[in-house]
Amino acid sequence: MLAYLDSLENTLSQKWRENTNRRTLLIILILGLFSIYVYLYLIRPPDQFPLQKMVHIPAGLSGGQVSEILQEDGIVRSALVFRIMATLLGHERDLHAGDYIFTEPLDVFHVARRIGIGAYGLEPIKIRIPDGATIRQMATVFSIELQYFNPQDFLVQASPLEGYLFPDTYYFLPNADENTVIQSLQQDFDEHVATIQPQITAFGHPLSEDVIMASIVEREASNTQDRRMIAGVLWNRIAHGMPLQADVTLQYSLPKADSQLTMADLQSSSPYNTYVHPGLPPGPIGSPSLDSLLAAVTPVKSNYLYYLADSNGVTHYCATFACQRTNEKLYLGK
Repeated sequence: MLAYLDSLENTLSQKWRENTNRRTLLIILILGLFSIYVYLYLIRPPDQFPLQKMVHIPAGLSGGQVSEILQEDGIVRSALVFRIMATLLGHERDLHAGDYIFTEPLDVFHVARRIGIGAYGLEPIKIRIPDGATIRQMATVFSIELQYFNPQDFLVQASPLEGYLFPDTYYFLPNADENTVIQSLQQDFDEHVATIQPQITAFGHPLSEDVIMASIVEREASNTQDRRMIAGVLWNRIAHGMPLQADVTLQYSLPKADSQLTMADLQSSSPYNTYVHPGLPPGPIGSPSLDSLLAAVTPVKSNYLYYLADSNGVTHYCATFACQRTNEKLYLGK
C-alpha cells in the first residue's frame, strides 16, 4: 500500500512539473489580459477627452465629489480609479480647487497628479483690441477667446464706458470673465490718458468731449497729421455752430457698422446723426487710440471747415463750401 502511494505521489509530482510552464504561461496571459483591460477601460484617457476646455473644481468638495466631476466632464474613465490613484499619490485629502485646462489627453495617473499638486495649466492668451473698436466688437473678440466671458453682461456693464476701454494688446488667463476684462481695459485707459494729461488740461475741454472727438477722428483718418488737421476742422465747425456731417457717427448707430448710408439714414432723428444735430454726438463711437486722443486736444489751427479723402486716401481741406464742391468734382467725380 505504501509503495502504491509513493508511486502515485511521484506520478503526480512529475505531471505537476511537466505542466508548470503551461500554468506559468496561462497566469501570464491572464495577468496580461487583465492589465490590458484595466488600461483600456480604466486608466487611459477617455476617447472624447476635452482639450482646451475649462474644467472647474469648486472649493470645499470631497475627493469623491471631485472624482465624480472629472468623470462627468470626460477627464477620467472611472471616478473610483481616480480616487485610488489620488490616494496612492497621497493627494486624496488635498485636491486643489480651481480651473484646469488640458492641452493633451492624460491618463488617470497624470490627471490625479495634476489636480493633486494644483497644476492648473492656465497660460495667458494674447488678445488684441484694434484702435477704434466698439464695445460690441470687443464683446465678439473676448467671447471667442475667453470661456467664462459673458458678452451680454459685458455689453450691459460696458455700455456707459464706450470710448473709455482702451484698445491695446492684452494677456488674459483663459478663465477671465467680463468683470476682469472691463477692469483691465479701464485701468489701461486711465494710464494712457495720464501720459497726455498736460495737453488735455491745456486744451481746456472736458475729457468727455475730447474722447468723443478722438473717437470720430480715429475713424476719419489713419495718420497723425490728418487726425490733427481733421480735429481742427471739426472743432472749427462746432465753434461756427455747423453740424459735423460725419458719416461715421451715424454709421455707429446703425445695426451694421460701416454700412452704406441712405437718404433715409441721413434724415433720421438718431442723436448720432450729425447731419441733423449740431455739435458732438452724445457719446464716443468707439475706443480711440492714444494718437487720436492727443490729436483731439492738439488740433492744427486753420480756417478750414471742410475736408474729403480721395480714392488714394489723400485728404483735401477747404475753407469754403464752393471749394469743397470743386474738390468733390475733382477727386470724387460728384
